[in-house]
Amino acid sequence: MGDTVVEVLIAACVLGGATLLLVSALAMCRAKAALSRVNVFSPATGMGMPLVLVGCYTYTLQHEGFSVYRLLIAIVGFFALFIVSSIASNTLSRSTVLSGSPVHRYTRPNRLAHARGEDPGEDPGEDPAGRGATSD
Repeated sequence: MGDTVVEVLIAACVLGGATLLLVSALAMCRAKAALSRVNVFSPATGMGMPLVLVGCYTYTLQHEGFSVYRLLIAIVGFFALFIVSSIASNTLSRSTVLSGSPVHRYTRPNRLAHARGEDPGEDPGEDPAGRGATSD
C-alpha cells in the first residue's frame, strides 16, 4: 500500500510538471509579443521543472535509497532552476527591449525605452493630449 501511494505521488509530480511545461510551450507559441513569451514560460520554470525534479528525486530515493550526494544534487538543481530562470528572464526581456522590438503600450514603467531617449508614456499613434491620432 505504501509503495503505491509513493508511486502515485511520483506520477502526479512528473505528469503535473510535464503538463505545465507543455501548456507553457503552447501558450508561448500563441503569444504575440516577445515579452509576453518570456512571461508565459514562467509557470514552466517556476513550477513545472521543480515538480519534475521532485518526482525524479523521489523515484530515485524509492528505488536506490538515500544518498547525501543525490540529495545535494537535487538541492543544487532546485535552486539553480530559480536562479537561472530569473537571470534568463531578465536578460531576455532586456535584450528584447534594447533590440527595438515593439513593447505593448501599456507596459509601465518602461525605463529602458526612457533610457534610450524615448518617452515611455507616449504612444506613437497618440497626440500629447492623449486624444488619439489626429487626422490633419
